[in-house]
Amino acid sequence: MTSQPSAEDPIRALVRASHHLPADDLGAVVAEHARRLGAHDAVVYLTDYAQHELVPLAGRGVPDRQPLTVDGSLAGRAFRRVEPLRSAPHDGPGSLWLPLLDGAERIGVLELVLPEEVSPALEDDVRSFASLIAELVVTRDSYSDVFSRLRRRRPLSLAAEIQWELLPPLTYASDRVVVTGALEPSYAIGGDTFDYAVNGPLVDLAVLDAVGHGLPAALLATAAVGAYRHARREGLDLPGVAAAMDAVVAGQFSDSRFATAAVARLDLDTGVLRWVNCGHPDPLLVRDGVPLHPPACRPARPLGLLAGRPDVCEVQLRPGDRVLLYTDGVVEARSPEGEFFGEERLADLVVRAELAGDPPPETMRRLMGSVMDHQHGQLQDDASIVMVEWRTGREDRLRL
Repeated sequence: MTSQPSAEDPIRALVRASHHLPADDLGAVVAEHARRLGAHDAVVYLTDYAQHELVPLAGRGVPDRQPLTVDGSLAGRAFRRVEPLRSAPHDGPGSLWLPLLDGAERIGVLELVLPEEVSPALEDDVRSFASLIAELVVTRDSYSDVFSRLRRRRPLSLAAEIQWELLPPLTYASDRVVVTGALEPSYAIGGDTFDYAVNGPLVDLAVLDAVGHGLPAALLATAAVGAYRHARREGLDLPGVAAAMDAVVAGQFSDSRFATAAVARLDLDTGVLRWVNCGHPDPLLVRDGVPLHPPACRPARPLGLLAGRPDVCEVQLRPGDRVLLYTDGVVEARSPEGEFFGEERLADLVVRAELAGDPPPETMRRLMGSVMDHQHGQLQDDASIVMVEWRTGREDRLRL
């Protein structure tokens, strides 16, 4: 028997129910309120840390479901492409899969088992319903371990636990810019990390590689990112930000420990990108499908070993440009035969992903998957990357 929608607005009812809603009950409450929309069933799936699987959220009244692969399921395709997809019904209602987005960041999918006919009004309602569920996942995650436990398909190292808590959302998008990043190994990341902030017309970015592995590297990276955020929020220029980070690393860590970093600032009004390079790989610019190197600029010494104010590098972007900031674990990843992953392969993957119609975060997911595959799943070094797209026109791909 088909469930009949309630006269009460289900989205408004879910908002009211959410105020004292614990994370443990989210799956059950979503299923209950989805029936007010006319759905037979509803299941929330969250992506694991490595973005390989979609893991169902259980609860009272929620149908039993198994994890689904991101690369081998219709649910995974909805996640990858950031678009609703409908499974063909077989002797009954079919499933509508909707990506769950926190702003532009993909956090999972929602399965709604609906009647065969979905009116335009109902489709609009279920999109709003999915958006609200994504926001509820994010807010409950800030004071509960339920979703963090669900998302780990194997144990996280202590260093990885610290690094994941340190990261900003993996993707941000506005009408003029997309910032998206990724890191590997997801469950054992140590010293690599990134950060960003968007304040009016300015986008600040940093990619950092702390020397060493495991917990010591994670602690150094944490202090460096803290210093970066503090200096950034104090309004310092790029050399001042780098100097502040250098002072913390040099003052708090002995034995000549250091971190390499690229600290950048993009002006969204003009397209001018400036950065300081502290012993780090140079940014890679992809323009019209062609990898380009920005003008030569003298790199400074790594953070913790800095001597004087670093030079500020600069490049004028064109609409549609992509800039990649990455750690050496990306391009220096070696195959078992000793072949480097390399910049050319990196740029080629970005171009091919665009031609395939992949949204920016999917480009990063696939790129990191390629880095892992290149080394047969055994990274010799952490790998972290951030891609910035300025006015590419792909911004609208990241909304439901």
